[in-house]
Amino acid sequence: MTSFAGNTGCPRSSGNENNKKTMSVRFTKMHGAGNDFVMLDGVSQRLKLRPRDIRRLADRRKGIGCDQVLIVEAPGRPDADFRYRIFNADGSESGQCGNGARCFARFVRHRKLTQQKELVVETTSGLMTLKLRDNHQVEVDMGPPTFTPADIPLNRESAALEYDLTVGDEELRIGAVSMGNPHAVLKVDAVDDGSLERLGASIEAHEAFPERVNAGFLELVDRDRVKLRVYERGVGETLACGSGACAAVVHGRRMGWLDERVTVELPGGKLLVSWAGDDATVFLTGPTAISFEGSVRL
Repeated sequence: MTSFAGNTGCPRSSGNENNKKTMSVRFTKMHGAGNDFVMLDGVSQRLKLRPRDIRRLADRRKGIGCDQVLIVEAPGRPDADFRYRIFNADGSESGQCGNGARCFARFVRHRKLTQQKELVVETTSGLMTLKLRDNHQVEVDMGPPTFTPADIPLNRESAALEYDLTVGDEELRIGAVSMGNPHAVLKVDAVDDGSLERLGASIEAHEAFPERVNAGFLELVDRDRVKLRVYERGVGETLACGSGACAAVVHGRRMGWLDERVTVELPGGKLLVSWAGDDATVFLTGPTAISFEGSVRL
């Protein structure tokens, strides 16, 4: 059982945080194309974490180090096999993570919590289907994308293929889509042209996105291949972002730039994204890896 606060999305504080007794927590460090996670089993061990515990686990100097902390729990509904929650390095909760979902599928098999190769998992964004493939590849049914501004959320009156966004003294044209979490996609001539370093943090915190946003910088290589860098909300740039890869391909498809199946090259590796368009679901496939395991006192 994992204990969390009801509406904040942050782990529950139990009275005075400084008076809380320490506990030993088992963890597994994993990554999907370089996007790294601390995986915690909240089914077979009792967890009661504070926001600062999440930040400590994620700290690359004083903790284990990761982009996000993922916690596996028993499901809260009968049509799901598990429930999982995702916390960014700053302690804030995220609604979706494609790379984390893939690592989740391998983790629950590795921990012998299930023998199934197809899983239905409950997230704060709804149900997700995961399929384990050969060579530690995992396919994720990410569900259909959402374009309605209020559902992204984006402060615009009506939906459009692209939106004007003023960042400093620059006028940008971005796509906006939700893959269970909000994404802004900006097409650039080259992902290494300095756009992410110059604009990433400002787009993430832009007032047009009331819950902040993941900022993707998309370089078109061919109709079936792109390069992508993502500045994730609450984290900064990561080596890979699964939901960001999906959002980038969805936007590229809507703009007529891309075919149905696209290889997305990120700094940490390659992911395959497939989307037939309209209300179809988005499929994400990519590798998973276990880095190391251990226990930590919190």
